[in-house]
Amino acid sequence: MRLSKSWIIAAKDFKTLRKKKNILYTLFVIPFLIAVLIPAVIGYVAHKSPAELVVFLPAFLFFYVILAAYLATPIASYTIVGEKVEKSLEPLLATPTTDSEILLGKGISAFLPPLAAVLGGSALFMLLMDLTTKDKLGYYYFPDWNSAIVILLLLPLALLMSVQVNVIVSSRVADVRTGQQLGALAVIPFMGVYLAGELNLINLGEASNLLIIAAALLVVDVLLFFVSRATFRREEILTRWK
Repeated sequence: MRLSKSWIIAAKDFKTLRKKKNILYTLFVIPFLIAVLIPAVIGYVAHKSPAELVVFLPAFLFFYVILAAYLATPIASYTIVGEKVEKSLEPLLATPTTDSEILLGKGISAFLPPLAAVLGGSALFMLLMDLTTKDKLGYYYFPDWNSAIVILLLLPLALLMSVQVNVIVSSRVADVRTGQQLGALAVIPFMGVYLAGELNLINLGEASNLLIIAAALLVVDVLLFFVSRATFRREEILTRWK
């Protein structure tokens, strides 16, 4: 597999993405909007009960893991089925690139923009939350080891999982809306973990629990990689989708 070929595919997709204003607005507005709104809400709650602030913060930071999985959906679902609808996929599939090179290129183009947006949003979130924790608790809550695990491990692994799910779905369906609806199901497991954290069923403030979740995501990502290679059939996309 030639990485240079995959990067050429990704670069082409980046140029196409710049023309999709609705996707770009969603990609960069939502993470930073949440980064401002959540600290405002938490600051109000902490004003009444500062002790609850330490309980809420790990779960709210985990929300960015959910957001990463969600933001990958519109880009990754478009990468194959969207281009098929717009008649721009056939020339790519007719080139002497391998299926693995195509999948990697599509994955890169769907992975990097959401990663940049969510990392920027989470950094702003932690900065604003530190202003609240310094005032209410007397110390800066972020960064700590748990936030490092969430941002550097869980967030990229969740994003990678969502990208792979959406690319697989996108290669099997014939319209963009269906691909987005099915691909959005990748968010459900992370929503479950988030709700469990809010209900104190899982302590998202424990590094051991976060590492277990990260290990499970890594296994899922590896399995999805082999599934994507086994299910992606360029000949079927070229001949069956009309």
